[in-house]
Amino acid sequence: MTPAPSRRAVLVGGLLGGSGALLAACASGRAEGPAPGRRVDGSLTSAAMKGAEVGWTIAYPPGHAPGDRLPVVVTLHGRGATHATAFSTLHLDEVLAAVVADGVPPFAVASVDGGDHGYWHRRADGTDPGAMVVDEFVPLLHRRGLDTGRLGLHGWSMGGYGALLLVGRDRVPVRALAVASPALFASAGATPAGAFDDAADFDRNDVLAHPEWLDGVPLRVDCGREDPFYAASRSFTSRLDARPAGGFGPGAHTAAYWRSVAPAELRFLGRRL
Repeated sequence: MTPAPSRRAVLVGGLLGGSGALLAACASGRAEGPAPGRRVDGSLTSAAMKGAEVGWTIAYPPGHAPGDRLPVVVTLHGRGATHATAFSTLHLDEVLAAVVADGVPPFAVASVDGGDHGYWHRRADGTDPGAMVVDEFVPLLHRRGLDTGRLGLHGWSMGGYGALLLVGRDRVPVRALAVASPALFASAGATPAGAFDDAADFDRNDVLAHPEWLDGVPLRVDCGREDPFYAASRSFTSRLDARPAGGFGPGAHTAAYWRSVAPAELRFLGRRL
């Protein structure tokens, strides 16, 4: 049996460019443009999730297929969602097809289940969705032929927080990071039930208190001004060592907002892979 690649070999490096405008979104929230490429679904038995079967999806741009050595963006879902939500609700496969047609060199988008409210970090029950992403899912993508040395990370809401945590505190090596409406809380008492085990767990994983964790990371942050995380997101970005891409416009904590910023986010990531 061929030995599994080391975490360092899988994760550490390997630039994409491109420019132009995407076609506007139609009233349904689905992007007008080329038909999406192929999607592949599967599952893995995750030791980091205590033996649970964890679902995943890989979306390829049109003209590409499994086995093609493409860079890859891993997207982390929000609370109450699954790996399927990235495509059934945010339509990231359609956005991917459109940005590639618009001139961004091709890459894949991959999603994985992180649990309903695990917030992408190690929990007292022994589950660790963050470790599952880094130590199990990214190596799976590598084995399936994707170039995980050219890795991007994306997420929204709970997944936006998780992406900031994995790249910031845990130093997962990525070419770029883009998040929408990241779930950043000012205190342990402000968090929803189940998000953290206790105040100490919150403190260990408090991204808002540690903007320096993201120093030097190519970063885009988007959040609507009607979003409950708007104030925290503004505070966080104002304290970074360099102003991130993205910004704060009209919008709430909704799938419609996340769809509206997805084309710019995937362009940002694709150009830097």
